[in-house]
Amino acid sequence: MRYAIYFTPPKGDPMTSAAARWLGRDVFTGLAVERPDMADLSREELAYFTASARRYGFHATLKAPFELAGIETENSLLTAFDTFAEAVEPVVLPQVRLSQIDRFFALTPAQRSEPLDRLASDIVVAFDRFRAPMSESDLARRNPGKLKPAELKYLQQWGYPYVFEAFRFHMTLSGQVPAADADRLRGAIESHFGSLLDEPLVVGSIALFVEPEPGAPFTVLAHRALGRMPQRKIA
Repeated sequence: MRYAIYFTPPKGDPMTSAAARWLGRDVFTGLAVERPDMADLSREELAYFTASARRYGFHATLKAPFELAGIETENSLLTAFDTFAEAVEPVVLPQVRLSQIDRFFALTPAQRSEPLDRLASDIVVAFDRFRAPMSESDLARRNPGKLKPAELKYLQQWGYPYVFEAFRFHMTLSGQVPAADADRLRGAIESHFGSLLDEPLVVGSIALFVEPEPGAPFTVLAHRALGRMPQRKIA
């Protein structure tokens, strides 16, 4: 079993609902969701292009998937998760944009956010005691030969290469898309999400995701608004 700390908007949020239909799965229930009819993209094509993203669900990685350290339990992780969420404040991204990163599509901040970077870094450090050391096979899956020296160091020390200054907030919407299909998929994403792409994104919560067994879909185990109770109106 693996756990991960991600950002995903609350259940019922318009962005959550749109993403569930796009990916074909609700990360809160784990249930399949009927995909939309697209003018230039069949449902079969949409299922193909979103297959890898669908397993992980709509999210931005804050603490990459990890197995629990031997002395920790799910309850101890949940307790720390609740405590951390109460101690930090929401971050507002004034604008997001649709980007293509290494041929996959994702929502990214229009501008770098220092508060968001700080939140991500704090999560990496605060929850590392819960992470079991990576095995040789775990390290190999990250293709260490293709990483920059700093990224390789982060992978070995923190279990994920893209942390601290290498962190880039992104909410994945597809797997790798061939150049010949990129414009068509971009148009489909823009059509499906519509005006949601023009609205600010409030990173006002964090979610603890769980992968029950290797290769299984990730689902939300716990979702917590950031800040103390009086500020939890967005939960």
